[in-house]
Amino acid sequence: MMGRPPGDGPRARGVRAALHNLGWLLASRGVLAVLSLLYLGIATRTLGLDDFGRFALVTGAAQGLAVLVGFQTWQVVVRYGVDHRARGDEPALARLLRGCLALDAVSALVGAGIATVVLAVWSDALGIAPALRRDATILTIAQLVTIRSAATGILRLSDRFGQAAAADSVTPVVRLAGAVAAAVFAPTLGAFLWAWSAAELATGAAYWWLLARNGDLARIGRARVGAATLAAENPHLLRFLLGSNAASSLGLATKQLPLLLVGGFAGPAAAGAFRLAVQLAQALGKLSQLIARAAFPEVVRTMRQASPAELAALSGRMLRAGGVAAAAILAVVGLLGRPVLVLVGGDAAYAAAYPLLLWLAAAGAIDLAMVGFEPILLAVDRSGTVTVGRALGVAAQLALTLALLPRVGAIGASIGVFAASLIGAVLIGAAVFRYAKVAPPA
Repeated sequence: MMGRPPGDGPRARGVRAALHNLGWLLASRGVLAVLSLLYLGIATRTLGLDDFGRFALVTGAAQGLAVLVGFQTWQVVVRYGVDHRARGDEPALARLLRGCLALDAVSALVGAGIATVVLAVWSDALGIAPALRRDATILTIAQLVTIRSAATGILRLSDRFGQAAAADSVTPVVRLAGAVAAAVFAPTLGAFLWAWSAAELATGAAYWWLLARNGDLARIGRARVGAATLAAENPHLLRFLLGSNAASSLGLATKQLPLLLVGGFAGPAAAGAFRLAVQLAQALGKLSQLIARAAFPEVVRTMRQASPAELAALSGRMLRAGGVAAAAILAVVGLLGRPVLVLVGGDAAYAAAYPLLLWLAAAGAIDLAMVGFEPILLAVDRSGTVTVGRALGVAAQLALTLALLPRVGAIGASIGVFAASLIGAVLIGAAVFRYAKVAPPA
């Protein structure tokens, strides 16, 4: 029998597995990126600058509420599921998955109640007119009842990234079809909100269909689980869960909150331009998220074997590779950003968002350069460190945004997003290298 080729050790296989996972994610997100530009282009041309800004505020508020009440249970599934599967403890794995699905369900129900109250009482403060309150509530509840974090984790734990990519692709396809239908038959803001609601419901249905087809639901359904059992079988589960939720909630401040603040200070038109700039800049953010999600299962597996010296060397290589990629993409944004803004927006007025795009793209470049660091800390139960780093970045962002918005407008919010990425990256990067120095030998 032929031996493995040189260098085909566990770490080499882990890198190949992460790249394979990333390939599926990039295929899905590549489709999403192209389709998102198409349906946003339809929305901007159909609604106009002011109504597109209102649309952006409503969808931003809905996404923000969904992130605020949801837990990153996919990280819990991968973090602890890898250990259960390595030990061959399928009953413990089934109990973990059932507990995570139950937590998603509870989050959806609680979030739906909170969203209904928030939109009824504070819709004006969120920039949502009374005529749009019903449609905004429906969209928010649709996003909440289709929380699919645990379902995503189940597919990723089993390396079924192709299936997850197919399910995620349902969202842009349905949004594009809904945007075309709205533009042709009912060119109103409410019709676009209904299209976005349909996309969320269809994507959620796709995930549940995949879990049922794979037999995951049948296996999980036979498990009996209690809080004490989960805590005993998954050490530090509550701390990890709260830490990952806090990190995602802080991430909300760097994504949705700036949009709402721009709308409140500068009006719907400015919010529309800011939203379009965010959409284009998020290509970097999406890329870094994809790399992190593709690598996370392999990071969890390989961290059990890595020595401190290997970890430090690996971190340095990831930083250099991410920095080169980020610099290249940032150069492309600088050259093509202005014409793309006008092309997608369909109005020369969107060219004014070019300075915003540069600051937001620079923030995305920082996230891309540091992409491998957060998964390392999560894999070694340092979620609290991630939370502190993000929290300090968000604090600086809010201070800068509130100070600059009244003076320089929407660009102040973009500078705040950049500051949050920079401070968070420096603190999290320092924590990784500090861990590498003090970690015990593998």
